[in-house]
Amino acid sequence: MREDHFEDGKYWVSPYNFVPEVRKSLDLPEKVDIHDATLRDGEQTPGVVFSIDDKVAIAQKLDEVGVERIEAGMPAVSPQDEEAIKQITKLGLKSRIYTFARAMKSDIDKALECGADGVIIEVPIGYPKLVTQFGWTWKDVLAKSAPIIRYAKENGLHAVFFPYDTTRARADDLENLCKGVMAEAPPDSIGIVDTMGCATPEAIKYMVRWVKDMTSLPIEIHTHNDFGMGVATELAAVTAGAECVHSCGNGLGERTGNAALEELMLGLDLLYGYDTGYRMDKLPELGDLLSKLSNIPIQRNKPILGSGNFTRESGIGINFVMHDPLVMFGTHPALTGRVGEVVLGKKSGKASILYKLEELNLGAADDEQIAEMLAEVKKAGIQKRDILDDQEFKAIVDGVRSSSAA
Repeated sequence: MREDHFEDGKYWVSPYNFVPEVRKSLDLPEKVDIHDATLRDGEQTPGVVFSIDDKVAIAQKLDEVGVERIEAGMPAVSPQDEEAIKQITKLGLKSRIYTFARAMKSDIDKALECGADGVIIEVPIGYPKLVTQFGWTWKDVLAKSAPIIRYAKENGLHAVFFPYDTTRARADDLENLCKGVMAEAPPDSIGIVDTMGCATPEAIKYMVRWVKDMTSLPIEIHTHNDFGMGVATELAAVTAGAECVHSCGNGLGERTGNAALEELMLGLDLLYGYDTGYRMDKLPELGDLLSKLSNIPIQRNKPILGSGNFTRESGIGINFVMHDPLVMFGTHPALTGRVGEVVLGKKSGKASILYKLEELNLGAADDEQIAEMLAEVKKAGIQKRDILDDQEFKAIVDGVRSSSAA
């Protein structure tokens, strides 16, 4: 694990992430795996449907990026989902393949038939769901869970116990369930699931330590982004000792989505110092593939993948965008397969005009022409309420030069 905030030409994040007073307050595990659920939870985004070929292509790209675990789907959903999982398990990927299952023997059998390495065994524990949706108690959940966990492990599957809506569970219910499972059928790991994305980072840290103390199991964290803290709460879980984070590429998922894969990758590597080995330069390829197949555009200012992340409109500091980008950004654009860009609009300055003239090979201009070009660029940017494209700038340059020659 690295203990530095800077790597020449690649990134320059806050040094305060790594000062001893901060690091000693963290209970970071030696290694953190990413369990990506794009093919299951991501497809639960309303309106998103992935074909068998889509799922195979996404799995291959996830493997190429370096995800340790891929949740390939829930075979009980449909014959198409089952077939997609079977094809993925036959690809020979480095990523381990998991399926999603109810606490039912038939779902475990499906996982085995598909050739999965592990299974996520879901049961409800959130109090609103127990009381209103299912009419169960924690005893019912335990009775349904224990034999299925035992069956999965006996058949060689890595069994993740997934009591969902964990963050809305009554403390007694969760404690009784955890202790009961450990007594009757200990799983390989246990998930803390913020199904409604409603827990704070501090609450998540408390729960990770609490559940780990009760079970002595590896902890997995699965969050949603309803309050905009999906990634923050998962990273907080890691600082309390969670060994596996769940994600969806592009932040896909129900409602506001799940914790975004690409943001977790950079957070673990650059902000917390894990030597992950992830191919971060391949993230735009994965993002573009998911955007195309899900028919959901990537927001222009989305972290990591947004098209405007390394774009500079303001005239201040534009010389650094291309030549010394770590002055202007926390990461070099090339780290995530990107390039810096200077654009023109309302907030441009004279340096912006000079830069674009050179970039587009439009020749030199005197001070008076540059001032006039800048005024026209600002005027056009205000009217358009957006940045100008190269053709619009060229038209301005031609117009100013024609006026000067008259």
